[in-house]
This record gives sequence, C-alpha cells and structure tokens, in this order.
Amino acid sequence: MRIVLCYPVESRHVAQIQAVAPEWEIVDAGQERVAEELPGADLFCGHPKVPVPWDRVVGEGRLRWIQSSAAGLDHCLVPPVVASGIVVTSASGVLADQVAEHALGLAIACTRRFPLFLDQWARREFVRQPTVDLTGATVGIVGLGGNGRRLVEVLAPFKTRIVATDYFPVRKPAAVDVLAPPEALADLLPGIDILFLCAPLTDRTRHMIDAAALARMKRGAIIVNVARGPLVDENALVDALERGHLDSAALDVTPDEPPRPESRLWTAPRLIVTPHVGGQSKSRIDAMTDFFCDNLRRYREGGVLRNLVDKRLGFPEPSPDGGTG
Repeated sequence: MRIVLCYPVESRHVAQIQAVAPEWEIVDAGQERVAEELPGADLFCGHPKVPVPWDRVVGEGRLRWIQSSAAGLDHCLVPPVVASGIVVTSASGVLADQVAEHALGLAIACTRRFPLFLDQWARREFVRQPTVDLTGATVGIVGLGGNGRRLVEVLAPFKTRIVATDYFPVRKPAAVDVLAPPEALADLLPGIDILFLCAPLTDRTRHMIDAAALARMKRGAIIVNVARGPLVDENALVDALERGHLDSAALDVTPDEPPRPESRLWTAPRLIVTPHVGGQSKSRIDAMTDFFCDNLRRYREGGVLRNLVDKRLGFPEPSPDGGTG
C-alpha cells in the first residue's frame, strides 16, 4: 500500500503517519510532484493546488481513499472521482477555531470601522466616525458544518440573534434561534444584519449571493465570507457596495486567488480582503496530521471514517453529535 501526501508536512509528521501504518510506503510528494505521484497512490492525503490528471488517476483503478487536507472539496470532487468508487473524507472542523476567530475579526473590523480609523491615523486625522454594533445584531450563518457551528459558539457571548441555514437542518445548537434548509435563506435575508458564509462550494451554492440575494438584504447589512470565493457574485457585491446598499463586506476568499489585476475588488469601497488565511495556525499541520492518523487507524481497522463525504452533495453528512467531525 502506498500513501501519497500533498500538504506541508515535516519529517516528524511523516514519522507519525508511518507509525500508524508501519508496513506501508509513504511518499511526501508536495505540490511539486503530486501530479506525478498520485496515479500510483492507494491512499491520498492533501490538497493539490496544481493541475492533477484525475482521469488517469481514476483510470489506474488503484486509488481507494482521498483524505482532503482542506474543508473545501472542489479541488478533488471532479466528475471522474465522483463517478468512481473512491472514498472521500474532508477536513471539515479541523481548523474551525481559527476560521471562527478570523470571521469574528473580520466582522469586528467592519462594525468598528478599523480600516477607516487606520486610514485616518495614517493621514494624522483624529476624527470620530459612526460605528455599528455586533452586540445584539441579527446574524445569519450559511452552513452549519464544523466551521459554522464553532462560529455559533464564538458569536453567542455577543448576545446576537442567530439564524442559520444548512443542507441538514438538524440538531439545532441552543444558541441558534432559527435553523432552516437552504431554500429559506431568501426569506431570512431581509432580517439579517451580518451574514457569514461558511458553506461548501458546489453547483448549488456557486453565486448563491447574487444581485437578487443582495437586493433582499437590508440596507446597511454586512457580509463576511470565510468559505469559498465563488459563493458570491463578485460584480454584484461591488455594485452593492458602490451604491451604498451594503454597509461593508469582508472576504477571506475571492473568486480568483489572487484576484485578477482588472478585478473590481481591488478598488471597491468599504471592502476588507485577507488572502485566504482564515485557517492559518502554528498548529495547523499538527492538527491535520492528528486527524489523518485517526482516520487512517479507522480505515485500517474497518471502522467508520470521520467526515465521510457524500460525493453527490459535495460535503459530509453530520455526525450523531451534530457536527461533521
């Protein structure tokens, strides 16, 4: 058996994985060699950010399991993989603490006007400007997977009213006032002050926040996207900011990363963009390796894998405890 890795492991992480499967070969391919090594893999753990010959990988008939090192799965849920018998698991929830922390930071940066005040300070201006309250706001969360559920916990102390949508609207957290299916989002949007996007990217969710959705949001609402860039129609978002319909927006993800030079995001007013760093942590690779090793033990023992993905839906079904871990 041959395990191919494509996430930034150190030798100690490889040794940790090898200890779980001492008789198996482990190949640290990295981004440089993943396309070359993947067709010869039995198991794969990682997140290719370079083109991978998935048709050839599936055609070889050797790969049995993909453990994504990211919560998002658009990098590997390509048609040949979806149609195959390859098992896919995600990293949903592995970095939920960091993503929730980043989402909260982006929201507070918008409500407390940090970019405005920092810009004023750079110009040696000391002028009070109006701010917006997060405390007591009605917050919407799209997607209650691992990241969305942790965000609920982080927001609850701010005395927010939380409404959420999820493909599996079950096991409602106590701090959530309303948990509804995705079709209910249109009806919920007019009452939301701050909308957090935590949903996976699928054919169904692509451009879910389009011009029509933005028009349903109240004037002065805020959007924070810590999921995938294409959930939001880029031009519709900039239009809403430019005409003052949205108070502001904050994106940790953009449709193109980095945005194209001609992208309107570079000059949009009241927009904060961070370069997809929501999941960054000094313990990120440790946490991912711990998760993979746990799932690898389960795989070897014929147990139930954590974060098992329904490939037709594009994300894991919730576990009995209400999460996806």
